[in-house]
Amino acid sequence: MFEYTLANGVVVSPGKKAHTGDLGVKGEKIVSPGGSAQSAFVKIDLKGKSFIYPSLINTHDHLQGNYRPPVGPKDGNFYLTWLPWDQDLKASKTFAERSNLSREDLYALSGYKCLFSGVTTVNDHFPHQLNCQILPTLPIRAIQEYCLAHESTSYDLKWGDGVEIEHKRAVENNWPFITHLSEGFDSESMHSIEALERINILNDNCLFIHCISLSDEDINKIAKAGASVSWCGFSNMFMFNVTAKVRKMFKAGVNVTIGTDSSATGSANLLAEIKYDRELYQKLYGEDLPAEKIFEMATVNAAKAFRMQDRIGRLEEGMLGDILVLKAKDDNPHENLVNADMKDIELLVLAGQPIYGELHFLDIFKEKLSAQTGLPEGYTQIKVGNKAMFVKGDPAGLYNEVRRKIGFKKVLDYLPFEPVQEGV
Repeated sequence: MFEYTLANGVVVSPGKKAHTGDLGVKGEKIVSPGGSAQSAFVKIDLKGKSFIYPSLINTHDHLQGNYRPPVGPKDGNFYLTWLPWDQDLKASKTFAERSNLSREDLYALSGYKCLFSGVTTVNDHFPHQLNCQILPTLPIRAIQEYCLAHESTSYDLKWGDGVEIEHKRAVENNWPFITHLSEGFDSESMHSIEALERINILNDNCLFIHCISLSDEDINKIAKAGASVSWCGFSNMFMFNVTAKVRKMFKAGVNVTIGTDSSATGSANLLAEIKYDRELYQKLYGEDLPAEKIFEMATVNAAKAFRMQDRIGRLEEGMLGDILVLKAKDDNPHENLVNADMKDIELLVLAGQPIYGELHFLDIFKEKLSAQTGLPEGYTQIKVGNKAMFVKGDPAGLYNEVRRKIGFKKVLDYLPFEPVQEGV
C-alpha cells in the first residue's frame, strides 16, 4: 500500500482557494494530512515550488487513431460532415503508414499521449467489443463504464446495440451515454437534437461530442436536460472551420468539457488543446476564457460528464488519488496549468500510484525498488528535456518498435523524449 505525503506544495482544487499545504495519500485514496496515523508515511517536500492539481480528464479521444500527421480537407476547403474525412483518411499516407502498426501499438501510443500531458482518465470512443480487452493494459485509466452511439444520423457507424438500448443501459447503470452530435451541417446533423427527442433520449446521462451546428434552442434544451458537451476546438476548426457555440453554452449553463479528438484531426494532446481552445475563444469572441474555467472544464466538469464526480476531479479526502504536480512557473496556479508544457510535469499519480515522475519521487515506492535498476518492477527511465524521469511501462521501447515497423525515424509530437535508437 502506498502511504505518502506531498508536503509544502500549493494545493489547487476546483471551487477552493489555492493554498500552500500538504496532500496525503493512503492506498488509492486521498487522506487528510498530518496526525500520528501518518508517522510512517513517506514525506516528499516540494519546498513551495510546485503546484498540486487533480490530474486532467480528456472527455473525447479515439485511441486507435492517434497517429500523425493529421488528415484533413484540401487547402481552402472544409467538410460538410465527417464522412468525406473518413474517406480521405483511408486514402492517406498517414493511414497507410499507421497500418504497419498493430492495434496494441496504437493503443499503447495513445496511453502515453495521455500520460505525458497529465491525463489519467480518458474515454476511448469506440465500441466495447473493440477495446474491452486492451483498455486495462494501458498505463492510464480509459473508462469502461460507458454506453455509446457513433452519432444520431442515418449514416452513423451503428456502434453498440442501438441508440435506445445503449441509452437505457446507461441510465440503468448510472453511466454516461456518449455520442458524436451535430458533427456537420447537413440536414440530419442540424436536426440531431430533434431526432434524439423523438426517441426520448435527452437527459443528464448524455455526453455529446462536437455539437458544431446546434441552434440556440438546442443549446437551451441541452442545458435544461443537464447533458454535457465535449468541446474539441482544434479538430472542429481543422475539419469544418467552425466550432461549437461555447460562449452560448456557458451562458445557458451547459456542463462543457474539453476533448482532443484523435490526433488524426485533433491537437497533439490535452495540454496543446487547452492552449488552442483559449486562443480560439479569444479570436471568436474578443474576450478571455479564464484559466480557472478551463481548469474546471478539464477536471470537475469532465468528472461530472463521466458520472464519476464522487471519485475524481477534485483533491479531497476520500477521492481517488489522481494527482498532477507541475513546476511553478506562474504565481497564478490556473495560469500555470493552462500554460504548462509536457516538460513541466514533475509527477503524475493514478489512484495513489505514481505512474510518471522525476526520480526523487521514487522514495514513494520504498521497498518496491529493484536493487538492479533502482526502479519499481514494470517501470523504465527516460529523459525529458534535461530531466531523468521514471515512467510506467516502456514507452522508449514502444517508440523504437514503431520506428522499426514503419522503417524510418518517425517523430510523434506527443512523445516528449528521444529513445536510444535500436537499428533505425
